[in-house]
Order: sequence, then C-alpha cells, then structure tokens
Amino acid sequence: MPNIKSAIKRVKTNETKKVQNANAKSAMRTAVKKVDAAIVNNDAAVAKESFVEAARKLDKAAAKGLIHKNAAARKKSRLMKKMNALNA
Repeated sequence: MPNIKSAIKRVKTNETKKVQNANAKSAMRTAVKKVDAAIVNNDAAVAKESFVEAARKLDKAAAKGLIHKNAAARKKSRLMKKMNALNA
C-alpha cells in the first residue's frame, strides 16, 4: 500500500474505475448475447430492438476505450449480417 497521499487516492480511483469498466463491459457482452439469442429463436422484432441497444453499448465501450473502435464495428457488422440473414 502506498504511503503518499496522491498515490493512495490513485489506488482508490483506479479501483472505482475498474469496477465501472467491468460493469460496462459485462453489460455490453450481455446485450450482444441477447441479440444472438433472439436471432437463434427467429424473433426478428426482438432482435431488432436488442440490436439497437447492443450497438449503443458497443459504441459507448469503444468511445470509453474499453474495446477498440474497429472491434466494435466488427461486432456490429457481424450482428447486422446475422439479422439480415434472418429477415431474408
């Protein structure tokens, strides 16, 4: 444990941010899984709703630096490709 006051504060803030980042990343993954589940169940309406939420969470995660922006774009693209195959 650090002795310097600023270092002690840094440890605390890092821990807080770590928890926030983990929650955001988990919510993002859950949203993506929800879209996949709707696609597997051939439920186009639910898949479309879920996709909007998942895309939003992916974009936010990319903006915060939790995932790379190209990774977010790739995930959105693959989800959209699956949805288009479902609608066709």
